[in-house]
Amino acid sequence: MRTQLGAIIRAAVHRGGSVLLPSFAVGRAQALLLVLQRLRSSGEIPAGLPPFVDSPMATQATALYQRHARLLRIRPREAARLCDDVTLVAKAAESEKLTRLRRPSVIVSASGMATGGRVLHHLKAMVPQPRHHIVFPGFEVAGTRGAKLVEGAREVKIFGEHVAARAEVSQLEGFSGHADADELLQWLRGFEAAPARTFVVHGEPHAADALRTRVQDEPGWNVQVPGQLESVAV
Repeated sequence: MRTQLGAIIRAAVHRGGSVLLPSFAVGRAQALLLVLQRLRSSGEIPAGLPPFVDSPMATQATALYQRHARLLRIRPREAARLCDDVTLVAKAAESEKLTRLRRPSVIVSASGMATGGRVLHHLKAMVPQPRHHIVFPGFEVAGTRGAKLVEGAREVKIFGEHVAARAEVSQLEGFSGHADADELLQWLRGFEAAPARTFVVHGEPHAADALRTRVQDEPGWNVQVPGQLESVAV
C-alpha cells in the first residue's frame, strides 16, 4: 500500500494536483501520517510537499498516540515525528482557506466514507478537477459517497448540489484496520472454551453470514447473525 500511495502522490504532483485522503480520525489517520512520513524520508514523495490534517478529532487522537508511544508497535522516534512539517488545521476558517490552496498538497480529513465532516468541503472543491486524486484508504460501506465514487459514479451530491466527479479515484483497502476472516478464526481458536452463544453483528449481510458459517463449521461454535431489531434473551 505504501508503494501504491507513493506512486499516486507523485503522479498527482506531476500534473499539478493534490491528493485527498478521506480518513477515519482514530487509527487510520495516524497510520496514514506514518506512511506519509516514511515516504518523505525515503524520497518517494517530495520532501517539500505540504501534508495537512484537517480533522480536530484526528489531531487530538494523534496527540494521544504520541503521548503513549511506548504502547505502539513502531519506533519511538517515528511516533515522535508523526506531525513533523504537518499542518494541523484547527479552525473552520483555516479549513475553508485550505480548500482554495492552489499548490499540490496531501490532505487527510474525516470522515473516511465522505458521509460528513470537513472532508466534504475538500471533496466538493477537488472532485470536479481531473488533476486531483481522491484516495479512499479502506472499506467503503455501500450507499455512502465514498462507495459511489469507488464504484465509478460520475457525479455525487454534496451539500444538496450535484457535483461532477472528474478527479481520479482509488481505493487502498490494505489500510483497513479490521482483521480478516482468517485472523478472526485464529483469535477464536485461542479461547480455552467456546462461549455459550456467539453473534456476528458487524459487516455486510453476505460477509457476516459467510463468517457465521466458518465459525460454525471450523471451531464448531453456536453462532448466529441477528436480524435488524432482533432482541436476545440471556
